[in-house]
Amino acid sequence: MNSSNEIKMLLDKAVLRFNHLDFIENDPIQISHRFIRKEDIEIAGFLSASIAWGQRKTIIRNGWRLMARMDFAPFDFIMEEDDFTPFLDFVHRTFNGEDCVFFLHSLKNIYQNHGGLEQVFTEGFQQDNSIFTALKHFRDVFLEVPHEDRSRKHLSDVSKNSSAKRLNMFLRWMVRNDDKGVDFGLWKNIPMSSLMLPLDVHTGNVGRDLGLLTRRQNDWKAVEEITEILRTFDADDPIKYDFALFGLGVNG
Repeated sequence: MNSSNEIKMLLDKAVLRFNHLDFIENDPIQISHRFIRKEDIEIAGFLSASIAWGQRKTIIRNGWRLMARMDFAPFDFIMEEDDFTPFLDFVHRTFNGEDCVFFLHSLKNIYQNHGGLEQVFTEGFQQDNSIFTALKHFRDVFLEVPHEDRSRKHLSDVSKNSSAKRLNMFLRWMVRNDDKGVDFGLWKNIPMSSLMLPLDVHTGNVGRDLGLLTRRQNDWKAVEEITEILRTFDADDPIKYDFALFGLGVNG
């Protein structure tokens, strides 16, 4: 690629190729698409995103397992249940039953005492209109509930330069709003223009191949670097290019 215009043209074509309903068939976002109620979509999305590493088939299978054990009514289940110990046998890679029970208790605390996931992320964002602060504030609130130290590793810490891939992906699902039907656009007080790229191996490798990313580590500094360039391609909706970078990385 000899120019940013050529790169933008390539990515715009890839967005059209991958940002459509067929994308859902092989992506964890399909689990949230099972629901209509806002809170169910949020909780299903957050839990699915939280275990979104490894093989996508396994991620999706385990996401559905969680929903089935909540009788496919995750909001009602979390609000009405006090004993989550039956989830102690849940395992997804290094995310074990203790982690799962903690996550469920923390979600209950967030909806009971903090106005829900949208409210927590929005309050953090509005401190200085940055996703960095939204993620930091969310982590602080999430960790209010008693937990084992080991569980902290499953909640990205941007203050320690984590790329926060799974949380940024969850925010994309909740905030982005277009006419393609993949992302939900449920949250109205965080603008699409402020979203950050869910940087992973696939998006990072394609970004480097295209000259969009010079930093070798997939960390928060790399997220800032590549997202700033994507904003020059589309200032209002830079993270639509997640579809392009991820799709090109996985499918070629």
